[in-house]
Amino acid sequence: MAVSLSHGGGDTIYSSKSLASQVLVGTQNGVVIIEQELGGWKETSRSLEGKHIHALLFEEGSGQWFAGVNKGGIYASADSGRTWEQRDHGLTERDVYSLSKARVDGKVRLFAGTEPACLFISDDLGKSWTERPGLKSVPGRDQWKFPAPPHVAHLKHINFQPGNPNTIYGSIEVGALLKSTDGGNSWTQLHGIYEDVHRCIINPNEPKHLYVTGGKGLWQSTDDGATWENTFGPGSEYGSYPDQLVFKPSDPNYMLVSAGQKSPGKWRDEHRANTRISRSRDGGKTWEVLGGGLEDLMQPSVEAMTLEEAGGQVQVFAATTNGSVLWSNDSGEHWQTIIKGLPPISKGAHYRPLQQSAA
Repeated sequence: MAVSLSHGGGDTIYSSKSLASQVLVGTQNGVVIIEQELGGWKETSRSLEGKHIHALLFEEGSGQWFAGVNKGGIYASADSGRTWEQRDHGLTERDVYSLSKARVDGKVRLFAGTEPACLFISDDLGKSWTERPGLKSVPGRDQWKFPAPPHVAHLKHINFQPGNPNTIYGSIEVGALLKSTDGGNSWTQLHGIYEDVHRCIINPNEPKHLYVTGGKGLWQSTDDGATWENTFGPGSEYGSYPDQLVFKPSDPNYMLVSAGQKSPGKWRDEHRANTRISRSRDGGKTWEVLGGGLEDLMQPSVEAMTLEEAGGQVQVFAATTNGSVLWSNDSGEHWQTIIKGLPPISKGAHYRPLQQSAA
């Protein structure tokens, strides 16, 4: 089995029978496959070159991969990501930021989030897509606004309440954390957190325990979003701009988060994200900055992270805006750079200021 490593993919946490030796990486210039061989990890294939891949998603039942493309729609692959066909009939917004999936009434349903912020669903493995227009009726939608041109918000992340696929959490960047209890037909806003929402991660053992990363740090709620605590934020040693957040399936209290010290507005001035990866062993109450081969205050941003657990072993992949893949095979204790020189792994244009040299 392969795992995916992309900014807006729905699968970032895997519980597997054995650890994957193949990873599909969504980059600014297509899908790159890396594989573990006797001599280490190597790039073995590229596809969809010329397309900026925001999201990768694997559907186990059909064995198909799906790719969400920045300003390019959705593609599907039936041969492990080597060749692709466009599969986005009915997708009226083609700037795809996020993909996710759930089993609804016993069948697989695919979900796609776009810019402008819209939600589309497919019940036939992407052959046709239908918009769930409820997002367009959310009060305050006209105030959603992304800082960079063209100043249009997007649906950055889609997640589901464990065991209840009709309860959906939608992360709007920049705008709100939204909740739907009817499969995306209607939405309400969860208040009490900063409006720049990146992703909502849910503890499967405690479904009312929500974690949100965003523009002013990490937020937690233990009452399904009724009240929130800002666990860390601007000025914290862990970073003020967290995005990727993963946990161990066997122990969701064991978590890893990546965060830049400042927001992308500062990246344009300083050409540095000053990224750290940190760990919590107690469900996010306390955190520690990780070393073990990681450069402290990394210049690039970590824009994708995937954790896989199998038979008591845990490997973690983290991908950066400078085209590197970092890997740990011991739950994040020690790290090594296994691939360099890939196209940037990035949401939108995040990579551009971080490719420039500071003056």
